[in-house]
Amino acid sequence: MNTATKLPSAEEIALAKLGSQELSAVIQANGEAQRINVVDKLGKSHEVTIPASALNMMIEVLTQLGQGNSVSITPIHAELTTQEGADMLNMSRPTFIKLLDSQEIPFTRTGNRRKVAFADLMQYKQRLEEQRLASLAELSALDQEMDMGY
Repeated sequence: MNTATKLPSAEEIALAKLGSQELSAVIQANGEAQRINVVDKLGKSHEVTIPASALNMMIEVLTQLGQGNSVSITPIHAELTTQEGADMLNMSRPTFIKLLDSQEIPFTRTGNRRKVAFADLMQYKQRLEEQRLASLAELSALDQEMDMGY
């Protein structure tokens, strides 16, 4: 798991923006693997076949870096600590542990340590977002009923 936490420099931001634009312009949108050429330090060209999903991920990483954001890549099957899970949900560790103890998010124990599957955390985050959107739609409907809408 990559835990890079430093923000990109101004030079990295500019290079990432350019790289994202150039890569987006040349990749094929048909979802197939694509061959690209990479030039090494000695100027020798190497042809590399890269899956479309990896190319799309590279574009997303470059886009985020180009916006000045730090990027972290977490494998889908990764198990996270309670602190990593709390950080991903932007909450305190004690609040996150309460979610685990209330069985909102499944977890496993190894000794006295709790571990959370990344996929389970993302499912919880998706459910939370769906609930927020449903609440917002309900409030909007109430506003319309009461002629308080914009």
